[in-house]
Amino acid sequence: MGGKVYASVLGLLSPRPPFVQVVPLSGRYIPKPGDDVIGTVTDVQGTFWLLDIGAPRWAPLHMTGTPWKIEVGETDQYLRVGDAVMVQVENLDPTGRIGVTMNGEGLGKLEGGTIVTISPARVPRVVGRGGSMIQTILQRTGAKMAVGQNGRVWVGGDPVAIERVREVLRMIDEEGHQHGLTERVDSYLRSTGGPSGGSGPTGPAAPEPALPYPRADPADREPDDELASEPAPDTELE
Repeated sequence: MGGKVYASVLGLLSPRPPFVQVVPLSGRYIPKPGDDVIGTVTDVQGTFWLLDIGAPRWAPLHMTGTPWKIEVGETDQYLRVGDAVMVQVENLDPTGRIGVTMNGEGLGKLEGGTIVTISPARVPRVVGRGGSMIQTILQRTGAKMAVGQNGRVWVGGDPVAIERVREVLRMIDEEGHQHGLTERVDSYLRSTGGPSGGSGPTGPAAPEPALPYPRADPADREPDDELASEPAPDTELE
């Protein structure tokens, strides 16, 4: 409008020349192929499990999309209602059906720990530039973490470590749009002591895959610490 580009939603400005991306401060998770997400099992059928990944629709995980050798009717021996898993969005069909898989590095069943839910828009802030924020959290607390693009974060470790990480995630969720967040998180973690030294959840027994750990996507950078207002003239939106 008038040679300028305006954002249709309030969010964090993330310039990606020649485009400008605005990460919204709130909103429901919209899946994209390649997203690593944390889901919970809501139903078990003979050949698949139905997962809640916080999206507008449920996501079925077929038994062929796992590293396990499963016979028809044996699905409840591997995952049950309430279990948590890290899966990857594989495809979206024209009807909106979400296809997910558990085959891949860092994917699998999540044992023990707890799941903390934040706004999906805050995930880049949890990871930080080049994984800086999440590495700081892990080093300062001794906890284990797996971060889903759908705003669900699995945290493992002893109770003290989990509570410290939970507080940090609360700070990020509530203050992610403000300047100086990294410094405030680091200050909080320093003031509450060093790594707790918790052993985290027990590793899964065969035939389950290894526990997932944080994986920073090189293309996933933290948005700039400013609210989107008026990008430069003649700038196109993605």
